[in-house]
Amino acid sequence: MDKGTARIIDQESAFQRKDIPARVDLIVVLGGDGTLLSVARIAHPFNVPILAVNLGSLGFLTEIVLSELYAILEKVLDGQFEYESRMLLNACLWRDNEKAGDYHVLNDVVINKGVLARIVNLEVRVNNQYMTSYRADGLIIATPTGSTAYSLSAGGPIIHPSMNALVLSPICPFTLTNRSIVIPDQSLIQVELATENENVRVTLDGQEGCDMVQGDVLEVKKTQTTLKLIQAPGKNYYQILRKKLHWGSNADDNKS
Repeated sequence: MDKGTARIIDQESAFQRKDIPARVDLIVVLGGDGTLLSVARIAHPFNVPILAVNLGSLGFLTEIVLSELYAILEKVLDGQFEYESRMLLNACLWRDNEKAGDYHVLNDVVINKGVLARIVNLEVRVNNQYMTSYRADGLIIATPTGSTAYSLSAGGPIIHPSMNALVLSPICPFTLTNRSIVIPDQSLIQVELATENENVRVTLDGQEGCDMVQGDVLEVKKTQTTLKLIQAPGKNYYQILRKKLHWGSNADDNKS
């Protein structure tokens, strides 16, 4: 277990969190989606399945509730489980032809203006072909997993996790015809900040971040590795959408 958890239960034997995925066959995450996102960034290179248990509120990714934990864990330890392979993104920030940042994310990469900044100008290229320039408060580049997060709030579409696609969603665009666009997941996305003297920040899964200045280029592409997320038995993606987004009537929750 990680040292933080060990302190809670007075356990002396523990490891740094970043060292655990290389040592184990299964990771159990107790928390909310934010906890899972932080674990995903260190676990994905090791191909370790993750059992995510929801101790939070919304929990799109952490499908299993605490009351189900022990029964499901017994099945998992017996090898009776299925998992979904979730796409991750690699985001590299280039400044003066040098790499200024290198990150991995499960949900999204967000370029956002500061509180006091004006509208920013972002030039977007896909596979080295100019696509458009967004004059907006920012831009969200999301995986199918992240399509139900910030991108959804910005008017983006919901994408099933099994689809090979990415979504670009502008945040409060100046031009009303600038809408979300879905592109193939094999695409290389390059975003250049063309606005000077503005406070602009790149945020990764809402947890890590770095500043972006004029002339910086953010390159985003799919990683070769995926995240193994164990599925909750008896649940499916559409059932989770109905419950979390309050679709339809209460009777819908009883349907498979």
